[in-house]
Amino acid sequence: MTPDGERGFEVAKLSLYGNPNVGVYIHVTDELAFVPPGLTRDEKETISEILNVEVVEVTVSGSRLLGILMAGNNRGLIVSRVVDEDELSIIRKAARDLNILVLESRNNAVGNLIAANDRAALVYPYLEDDAVKAIGDALGVEVEKGLVAGIPTTGSVLVVTNRGGLAHPDATEEELASLSKLFGVPVVGGTVNFGISFVRTGLVANSKGAIAGEDTTGPELARIQVALGGGSR
Repeated sequence: MTPDGERGFEVAKLSLYGNPNVGVYIHVTDELAFVPPGLTRDEKETISEILNVEVVEVTVSGSRLLGILMAGNNRGLIVSRVVDEDELSIIRKAARDLNILVLESRNNAVGNLIAANDRAALVYPYLEDDAVKAIGDALGVEVEKGLVAGIPTTGSVLVVTNRGGLAHPDATEEELASLSKLFGVPVVGGTVNFGISFVRTGLVANSKGAIAGEDTTGPELARIQVALGGGSR
C-alpha cells in the first residue's frame, strides 16, 4: 500500500510448469487473468493478488499457450480462430462485459501479432485489412500496422498497458517516441529473463501489476517497475 492507503503497482517473479516464459501462458485485462489448467493454488493466488484480478482457467484449441492465442484490452478480447465452442463459452461467460472477437485470419498466433491498450493497437504489418478493421472495432481503438526493432510480430516484443510500455531493447529512440505517442503512455526498452529481448514471452502486466519470469534479474525488474508502474513502489 502507498502512504495514502492506495494499492501500489506490484511486481513479482514466477515460473509456470517450471518455465520462466510466463507471458506465453497468460492473458490479462485489468479485471481478468486467463490461465491454463494445471497451475498450483499458490501460482493462481500470486497471479490474482499481484494483478488484482479474477483468475479464469481455460484452454484455446486444447493449448495452454493463452498468451500466444489471445490478445486485447479492457474493451475487447481477440481470440484465435482455433478456439472451440466449449472454450469460447467459458471465455464469453467470464468476459461478459467485453467485446469478443474470434479473429478470422490465416494467422493463428494473435497474441504475437497484436499489442494493445485502451488507446491504440499496433499489429502485424501483413495482417489482412479486414482483420485490422475487426480488431479496431472490437477494441474500440485506433489500429496501426508496424514493426518494433524491425520485428513484425509486435505482440511478442512489446508489453503495453494504460500506464506504460516495455519494448524490445533494440527499438530506437524514434520508435519509442512514436510508440509513446500512439499508446499515450511512456514506452521504454528493456529485457526479461536475463536478457531476453522478446519481452512478452516472459512478462504479463496490467495497470495494477506485473509478473515476470523467474529468471528476470534485479535490474530488469527495476526497469519493469519504472516502465509499467511509473516507478511506483
